Amino acid sequence: MTTTRANEILSILKSNFSTPQWASSARSPFQTLIVTIISQNTAGKNTAKAFERLSNKFKITPEALAKAETREIEDALRVAGLFRNKAKTIKQVSQIILERFHGSLDFVHSMPFEEARKTLLTLPGVGPKTADVVLLFTAGKPTIPVDTHVNRVSKRLGLAPVKAGYEDVRMALQLLFARQDFLAVHLLLIMLGRKYCKALKPMCKQCPVNSLCPSRRTED
Repeated sequence: MTTTRANEILSILKSNFSTPQWASSARSPFQTLIVTIISQNTAGKNTAKAFERLSNKFKITPEALAKAETREIEDALRVAGLFRNKAKTIKQVSQIILERFHGSLDFVHSMPFEEARKTLLTLPGVGPKTADVVLLFTAGKPTIPVDTHVNRVSKRLGLAPVKAGYEDVRMALQLLFARQDFLAVHLLLIMLGRKYCKALKPMCKQCPVNSLCPSRRTED
């Protein structure tokens, strides 16, 4: 895949999808971390409901969530999947951020990308995708988080090797697109995956980038 074709795909996606309003909303690194933990294996609507319920019950700060009863966090997250595990993780990560980072993740703004990423990855419940989401959305760091949609769509479009793992997909995308487009690439590939490039029944005929897709089906 050449950068020219990759940018053709990006241009078509930009003209077919609107960037979601929540993507431009200002959240602290900690708030973004909590949303992302909740979102793991959970649909977007349920993630939003769970975060809203948690926000109504507690101030979304390490101090408040570290002191909260685990059962109360569970109750707020019940609409999301794996709510017991997530409640435990949220309380634990809040306590660690209080102890190790004086109750703030603002270091993500000032630290070099690799150092900030490595530091985030030491926290419970934080894998590469969660770390990359926090770094991209709150600090504008040069990374493209790879969720299940980004992974699937990237490979079908030939933007990344079919057998590539997380880091290889991330690096393949970052080599193809300009840094200022990393957020758009992440969001637009997700939207394409949700609407057209579905896991089981991709809607190739309706897909706006089907003419540039090496994996397109001739019949739906």
